[in-house]
Amino acid sequence: MPTPHQQAEAELTTYALSLPETDLAPGWADTRYLRVRGKGFAVLGDKVQAHDALTITLKLPISYEMVQDLSFVRQGSPWYHQNKWAIAHFGPEDDILAELDTLKGWLRQSYVAMAPKALGRLLTESGA
Repeated sequence: MPTPHQQAEAELTTYALSLPETDLAPGWADTRYLRVRGKGFAVLGDKVQAHDALTITLKLPISYEMVQDLSFVRQGSPWYHQNKWAIAHFGPEDDILAELDTLKGWLRQSYVAMAPKALGRLLTESGA
C-alpha cells in the first residue's frame, strides 16, 4: 500500500503530465524531473528521500514571497531566492494530502512560467 507521500506524488505527476506537451524524465540522484518541451518546471524528490517524505521544487514567480512563511517551505541557496524557485518539503508528520490543491496550483504556475509563451497562454486562456 502506498504511503500518503507516494500517493500525493502519483497524483501530482498525473496532473502535471495532463498539461500540454509535458513529460517526466529522470533527474539527478533519486529525483524525477517534470518538463515542458524539454524545459524543467518541477523536480520531485530529493537525495536519499524516505518513502514517507516528499520534496517538490518549483518556480513560483507570482507567489514566491507569499509561500516563504509556510511551515513546509524550505530556504534554498541564494540562487533559488533570486530565481524564485521554492522548495516544499513534506516529512512523515506532514499532511501532504491536505495540500494537494495548493501544490497543483503551484505546478500550474511553474508550468506557465517555464513553458513557451504560446503554451502558457493556452493554459491561462483555457482556465484548465
